Amino acid sequence: MLLDVLIVLIAGFLVTQVAILVTTIYLHRGLSHKGLVVKNPTALAFRGFLWLTTGMRPREWVAVHRSHHANADTVDDPHSPIVLGYWKVQLTNAALYRRTAKDGVTLTKYAKDLPADRWDRALFDRGILGLVIGIAVMCGAFALLTDHWWLGLFAAAWHMTAYIMLSGAINAYGHVRGSRPLDTTTATNNQWLAYITAGEGLHNNHHALATAAKFSFAKGQHDPAWGVIKSLSTVGQISVRHDPAKVSSAV
Repeated sequence: MLLDVLIVLIAGFLVTQVAILVTTIYLHRGLSHKGLVVKNPTALAFRGFLWLTTGMRPREWVAVHRSHHANADTVDDPHSPIVLGYWKVQLTNAALYRRTAKDGVTLTKYAKDLPADRWDRALFDRGILGLVIGIAVMCGAFALLTDHWWLGLFAAAWHMTAYIMLSGAINAYGHVRGSRPLDTTTATNNQWLAYITAGEGLHNNHHALATAAKFSFAKGQHDPAWGVIKSLSTVGQISVRHDPAKVSSAV
């Protein structure tokens, strides 16, 4: 039984880490800020993975995030812990995203460049379907590995909880605690958070220069996603907008 619990925790957290990695590369650095371009077939694979593991519509995530940057830590920010309070953002981050995405204004204003394509209309706009299929895949994997398919339900629940809480921490903790080496923004850097969120914990750096594909600017900072970005760039699946060395020297 203890081994089963350990497998559930490890499997769920690994799925979470890959989902966060894909989120930061594809949704955040790519679609939201154009710091890089992810090319097919990797882009399609990323979209499919996010569909199965989060059920999110990319253009909605992008629109809410762009609104956050345009109105950071003001009353118009969709998820500012300074305005709404730390725990409200930490615990209800997903609900705040959904509320803003469905307000009838944000999507039109901030995601005009991301109209629904044939893949969205056929599959990716059906978020619940993606989650159901993703949970079924998890259960099937557990049936093969442990003979207990139902453990996949616990692994999926653990993954979704971890993904939501880590995403909440980026928006909540990343605006109230940590260092501010660049004083042009209220966001903060937390290297420990960056290690478990594929670099997203270097939030002060990101807000100071949002179009940078690499989030680490100085010695002692580490952006875990950057190695993956470089690898995909080497095989022609990602093109980076700015030279990271020039970005670092500029700040």
